[in-house]
Amino acid sequence: MNSSKAINRVAIIGSGIAGLVCARELESQGVSVDVFEKSRGPSGRMSTRRAQDWSADHGAQYFTARDPRFIEEVQSWLQAGTAAIWEPTLKVYEAKTWRESHSQDIRYVGTPHMNSPGKHLAEGLTIQYESTISQLERRGGKWHLQCSEANEITTPYDFVVLATPAPQASALLKGFDTRATDIAESAQMKACWTMMANFPNQLNVDFDAAFINQEIISWICQNGSKPMRQGSTWTIHGSPNWSQDHVELSKEDAQEQMVQCLTSLGFNCEGGNISMHRWRYASGGLENSIGFLALQDIGLGLCGDWLNGGRVEGAWLSGFNLALALKKI
Repeated sequence: MNSSKAINRVAIIGSGIAGLVCARELESQGVSVDVFEKSRGPSGRMSTRRAQDWSADHGAQYFTARDPRFIEEVQSWLQAGTAAIWEPTLKVYEAKTWRESHSQDIRYVGTPHMNSPGKHLAEGLTIQYESTISQLERRGGKWHLQCSEANEITTPYDFVVLATPAPQASALLKGFDTRATDIAESAQMKACWTMMANFPNQLNVDFDAAFINQEIISWICQNGSKPMRQGSTWTIHGSPNWSQDHVELSKEDAQEQMVQCLTSLGFNCEGGNISMHRWRYASGGLENSIGFLALQDIGLGLCGDWLNGGRVEGAWLSGFNLALALKKI
């Protein structure tokens, strides 16, 4: 690194895939990195809900790999046993008709859970969980962080990376830099209502997962069809537009509407054991992707899937490329 502008200590806010790979790459360059995460564990939306007698991937359902660098990364996950290829029987529901899916994508999932690649990336990193960064302050050429859980953060940082959804980044950026704020505020992120359900009266269907078009539901998946999963739990995602339009519904009302849709698709939902989750910032982003943002003059960076076309691969490349950009500073 350029010694006159050396970045020795970096704070990364958010431990999704983008934040984790950025942290690993920076540490490989000899930079000291502290990661702050508001949740209890890493991986962001690559997550699994676990109860006493069932589990379900309720965030990202799978990922694909097209960029050679991400393909290499995924191969390392396969070798480590933290990911596997998923070969589902896929169908599509459109115009009130079911048909086979002709998608040729190679799909991967984390194993044994969707958050396993994130946990793999988090190994060896310094991560403070259940630590919500509520305010940034810049003085003396350094960044100072405040945590809403009252954990005092005394370390000053040369560079701060916001690896969070755009609205959360925007809230922290208020009053700092219009370049970053304008980008974060221009992102169009949409919610996702997610249902995890066991339907004891549902007969077997002839697909593992299905894309649903022009309905309030966009995706149905039998979680047990994925490698190293068991049980008969379904994950059902509301469509982005419907979820965003109904983001403030109660869980009960959202569930009722999704059950009505499932019933119209031929599911028997009677006696179902259902759990609901609302992802407030699930999909979407910039209309024109920029990959990442690195503001050298004030020591501030942004990374995440919303800057890079969405998807797990987009998140990984965003964090990876930001770390490479900082290496050149």
